[in-house]
Amino acid sequence: MSLVAELERICGREHVLTDRDRLRTYESDGLLHLRERPAVAVLPGTAEEVRRVVAACHAAETPWVARGAGTGLSGGALPVADGVLLVLSRLRRILSVDLPNGRVTCEPGVANLAVSRAVAPTHFFPPDPSSQVVCTVGGNVAENSGGAHCFKYGFTTNYVTGLEVVLPDGEVVELGGAELDRPGLDLVGAFVGSEGTLGVATRITLRVVPVPETIRTLVAYFETMEDAGRTVSDVVASGFVPGALEIMDRLSLRAAEEATAAGNPLDVGAALIVELDGPTAECEARLENVLGVCERNGARGVRVAETAAERELVWRARKAAFAAMGRISPSYYVQDSVIPRTRLAEVLARIDELAAAYGLAVANVFHAGDGNLHPLVAYDARVPGQAERAEELAGEIVLACVAAGGSITGEHGVGVDKKRFMPAMFSEDDLAAFQKLRCAFDPAQRANPGKVMPTPRLCGEVPGPYREHPLEAAGIAERL
Repeated sequence: MSLVAELERICGREHVLTDRDRLRTYESDGLLHLRERPAVAVLPGTAEEVRRVVAACHAAETPWVARGAGTGLSGGALPVADGVLLVLSRLRRILSVDLPNGRVTCEPGVANLAVSRAVAPTHFFPPDPSSQVVCTVGGNVAENSGGAHCFKYGFTTNYVTGLEVVLPDGEVVELGGAELDRPGLDLVGAFVGSEGTLGVATRITLRVVPVPETIRTLVAYFETMEDAGRTVSDVVASGFVPGALEIMDRLSLRAAEEATAAGNPLDVGAALIVELDGPTAECEARLENVLGVCERNGARGVRVAETAAERELVWRARKAAFAAMGRISPSYYVQDSVIPRTRLAEVLARIDELAAAYGLAVANVFHAGDGNLHPLVAYDARVPGQAERAEELAGEIVLACVAAGGSITGEHGVGVDKKRFMPAMFSEDDLAAFQKLRCAFDPAQRANPGKVMPTPRLCGEVPGPYREHPLEAAGIAERL
C-alpha cells in the first residue's frame, strides 16, 4: 500500500490533499518569500490519527512537518518537497478547564486567544503574540512564542506544564504533568521551543493566572526614538515591572493608523505604550510615576486610556502594525532579534545606517521592555534585486544585534530563516550538544528536517537511508 493510500485509510480521503492547487495553501508560513509545496498534506482529526500518520511516515522513511495556523515568521513550518505536511487545524478542542488549580488542557489547534476566552473573566493566558486571534497553542509551544506582556509575565515555556507528544517513530510519551517543576529531567522545557524537530504535541496542559484587579494603559509620544528608549530605561529603573512596554516608530505608526484609525498622531518620532497592572492603589501610584518620567524625557503628549474600549483601541493599533505595513509597502521582511535594553539607541542608530546604505526603509515596532526588536524591512518584490537586498539587510540587522550582546531571535524562532546565524551566537560545542538532543528524539531526522541547525550536520539532516558522509569516510569525524 502506498503512503498516500495509508494516510487516506487513517484520516479519510477528504482529509488527504495531493492536488497541486490545493497544496498551494500550505506552501509557506508567514514568511512568504520562503515557499515549498509538500507532496501531500494530511489533516488528522484526533490524537490517535496523528500517531498513526507519524508511524506511517516512519515506516515509509518519509520526512514530515507539523503545521498549525501557519502564522510563524521564520519558515519553521515550511514543508519538505518530498514529504508529508501534518496540518493540526482540526485538533481544536479545549479538553478541560480547572480554574481552582489554574490549569487548561487543550489540543494543539486551539487558537491562543481562545484559551483566555475560555477562562474569562477571572483568569487569562499571558503569552499574547500579535497574531493571537489565529495562531495556535501548538505553534506557540513549538516556537516558545512571546508577546507584548511577556516582559512581566514570561514566555510560553513559563506556562506549559505537561505535554502528550508523538515521537518521530510514532511512540506516544507523556512529558511533565499538571504540577510545576516535576522532579527529573526538564523534558517539557526541552520540547518547548524545539520548533517541531523533536516530535509533535497532541495534548497540552497550560497554566493560566488570575486577571489583575486593575489595568492602566497609556501612550506617550516623543520626538525621537532615543527619548522613548530613555523613558523605557527610566521606567524600569524606577523599581517596578510594567505589564508591557512597547515602542512604535514613525513609519509603523503611520501604517497602523491607516489600518485602525486609532487616533495616534503621525508627526511624532515614536510612541511608547506602557501598561500597568495589579492592585488598584499600586497602579494609580505607578501611573503618576510613569507620567512624571515621560514628562522629564520630553514627551509631546500622553494619552491615558480611561475605558476598556480605549485600551482595546491602543492595543488594536499596536497589534495591527505588522499586517498594516502592507498599506505602505508592497512587500516587507519581518525580522526578530534581541538586544540589551541599554543598547537600544545604539542599535536603532545602526539599523538606520544599514537602511540608508541599502536604500530601503525599515519600520521598527518592538517589545521595548525586554529589548525584542521587530524591524520590518520594506521593499518591492516587483523590482529586480530588492527582495534579495531586503533579506541581506535583515541579516545584517541580526548580526548587529548579536554584536551588541543580543540574540538572533526572541520569539519567532530560528526555522530556515536564521539557522545560518546560529554559529554567530553558539560555539561548535553548543551546536553539537543541541544536535545530540535532537538525535536522541529523532535519530533518523525526519521531523521537520532542515530547520534550526546549520547544515550539513553529521547526524542526518538528510532524511532517508543512511549515507556515509565524506568526513566519515576520511576518518575525520564520526556519526553521533
